[in-house]
Amino acid sequence: GFEQVAIWSSHLDPADGVLWDISPASQGNAPLPDPADYESYYDLINGGDTSTGYAVNPVTGQPYQPQIVPRGDFARALAEFWADGPSSETPPGHWFTILNYVSDNLAEKRLGGNGPILDDLEWDVKSYLALGGAMHDVAVAVWGAKGWYDYVRPISAIRYMADLGQSSDPEGPSYHPGGIHLYPGLIEVVTTQSTAPGERHRHLLGYEGKIALRAWRGPNYITNPQTAVAGVGWILAEDWWPYQRPTFVTPPFPGYTSGHSAYSRGAAEVLTLLTGSPYFPGGLGEFHCPQNQYLVFEDGPSVDITLQWASYYDAAVQSALSRIWGGIHPGQDDLPSRRMGSVVGIEAFHFAERLFSGAAGTCASGSDYLDADIDGFADACDRCPASTPADACSCAAEELCCREGCLIGDANGDGARDLSDFAALQNCFSGSAGDSGFSTPGKDCRFSFDLNEDADIDVTDSNLFVSRMSGP
Repeated sequence: GFEQVAIWSSHLDPADGVLWDISPASQGNAPLPDPADYESYYDLINGGDTSTGYAVNPVTGQPYQPQIVPRGDFARALAEFWADGPSSETPPGHWFTILNYVSDNLAEKRLGGNGPILDDLEWDVKSYLALGGAMHDVAVAVWGAKGWYDYVRPISAIRYMADLGQSSDPEGPSYHPGGIHLYPGLIEVVTTQSTAPGERHRHLLGYEGKIALRAWRGPNYITNPQTAVAGVGWILAEDWWPYQRPTFVTPPFPGYTSGHSAYSRGAAEVLTLLTGSPYFPGGLGEFHCPQNQYLVFEDGPSVDITLQWASYYDAAVQSALSRIWGGIHPGQDDLPSRRMGSVVGIEAFHFAERLFSGAAGTCASGSDYLDADIDGFADACDRCPASTPADACSCAAEELCCREGCLIGDANGDGARDLSDFAALQNCFSGSAGDSGFSTPGKDCRFSFDLNEDADIDVTDSNLFVSRMSGP
């Protein structure tokens, strides 16, 4: 996986003669990939993904104008545009700038693309609430995974594996099973043959046996950021750098899962649901990167470049790919994060919708109920008598039912916790028939009496019940 980052680093040369069409005619329009399709999704050697582009603009029906530029300029501009490091708007904040761009270009501001036209203030409040809530929820999910897996970044992994050696050829020099995989012309062992006069590793003479990468050469090759370009060449793997500013080499927290990938896919889901369309207004979002003026820590791009996207999903994909070219994430950090962002973004938007309508935390009618605890789900955790409890419930024990008078532990439904309910609790505590003593079908012992939410009915629940008898 980390070899992908090293290989894509070799693409950061605007003078290598590789030209790409970076318009929506050739980029974008790829479905959300399954993480299991990792190897087939990315183009390991040439870069990019399985995008096919669009035959025509899906909004206007007109073909997109091709934009042919050096791949090295595209990859460098993409890495810089989505870097979002210190003193920036940050990765989630970046999507608020995109939301502002969308809002400024919408012909009509209708929530979900239909309904009444909203004035600017109402649109801004609702759109910022929906996107802000989604970005916060994505952060909780992603940083939970980061803390749990505590996974290494490419700068550490590449240097560490290369220090061990190569793992491709057990009979070859510098073999180690934990070493880096070799790719001829990209990742190689320095040998006496390769350091001979006129050979590709001549400048690495004396480092025979070490691993060399054909990669971006790093900040030590940039004498003046206004005029110099580091370029791509053979370097020792132990000297490899991400394509980042030398003052912020890599984020100081775990890599898996990717924040950029999850934030961006989550934001794309929100913007799609918010506007009622997956496409930018007019089917085209753009950001201009002027020649020799846009890049920060080296000169470039060598030509004018305009980053372009037909859909919000296309922009999210390029954000994810930028982190591979930027040397911050391998693909295995990326794809699971996109799935995570998709799930969280959709749920967060629908939760915001319920807040807009006033439905969250209220009952519909009769025995119906709707998300009493405002957690985004209408489920057993809402504690309504008519609900059928899930097998597991991870909500606070003292959440009340949305219907007045429904109390946790009120087995007979008379609006109070008292001795008759305590008898039902004892039946549960002794392991006797599950619904014995219950007035509402479908309510089981755990649903009514697991007051500390530990999946058992025990003396702790009994003590809690007694302490709260006839209480709320």
